Amino acid sequence: MRVLGIETSCDETGIAIYDSTDGLLAEALFSQTETHARFGGVVPELASRDHIARSAPMLRQVVADAGLELGALDAIAYTAGPGLVGALMVGGSLAASLAFGLGIPALPIHHLEAHLLVARLEEDAPEFPFLALLVSGGHTLLVQVQGLGDYLTIGSTLDDAAGEAFDKVARLLSLPYPGGPALAELATVGDPAAYDFPRPMRGRGLDFSFSGLKTAVRLKLEKESSQAGSDESSGTLRANIAASFQAAVVDSLVEKSVRAMAETGLERLVVAGGVGANTELRSRLKAAGEQQGFGVYYPRPSFCTDNGVMIAYAGWCRRGTAKSGPPRIQARPRWPLDELTLSV
Repeated sequence: MRVLGIETSCDETGIAIYDSTDGLLAEALFSQTETHARFGGVVPELASRDHIARSAPMLRQVVADAGLELGALDAIAYTAGPGLVGALMVGGSLAASLAFGLGIPALPIHHLEAHLLVARLEEDAPEFPFLALLVSGGHTLLVQVQGLGDYLTIGSTLDDAAGEAFDKVARLLSLPYPGGPALAELATVGDPAAYDFPRPMRGRGLDFSFSGLKTAVRLKLEKESSQAGSDESSGTLRANIAASFQAAVVDSLVEKSVRAMAETGLERLVVAGGVGANTELRSRLKAAGEQQGFGVYYPRPSFCTDNGVMIAYAGWCRRGTAKSGPPRIQARPRWPLDELTLSV
């Protein structure tokens, strides 16, 4: 079975084809970073327009790269939410119209479920059940995954998500957009022990909080910047703040993940989402797993960010949920993961 995946939830256009026998046949990804960089964040209208301009040509290219004709597709999966409503409508419209023309199903996919499942494409694939640390964009969740469509969120952020905190602190440090990767790179030359930033809600349940940490960074930066005389000392200050901030975020994510593993009794931890590509987080969780006796699984870094591969694979996983009748466009900007079932 060959499934075409279309990802247009935010600022990346992703197209891929997954074959149940041969695996990933072809993929393409376009990031709108340059479009939004001048604004310091995603502009929804510009994101939608760019998806319109790029999605159909990219789709044709991926089909050609796979050595197929459109008629060889068996289903089309697309991101139905959560995300920016205009961007979701672009992908949904393309998927539904193409599926209608080809007489094949269009499968609406939950963006976060796709992140949860994509690690199962790796050679060392995690079996169900597992715990997932999902750190993607505006989401920081601990999810107990019993099987496809069987999810229980046992921890979430009470304010800023980890990715949002990275981006906001990056702006405080005058780093280029997107801020998260730039901050992580700067942290590699800083001292993570230079500043003892707070670890909010340490030892308290499984929920996260990063807003207070962001405020602590701002206050420290304002205080220390007034005392930094030279460009060299200012550069050292910024690197040390980046490293100390990253250490605080990673400490929080690791501490909650280890606690959740102990409370659930699960033996596998899957780390998914854009922040899951952070090398410091990966290193710390690997060490924690070796010490505590649980396995840690990741998708490859290119599958951590938004991409069409995860949508195509999730579509294959949900191939039995296709609705009868003409394809409908679904767009749910807010879509709780816990609402999913095997039949959704």
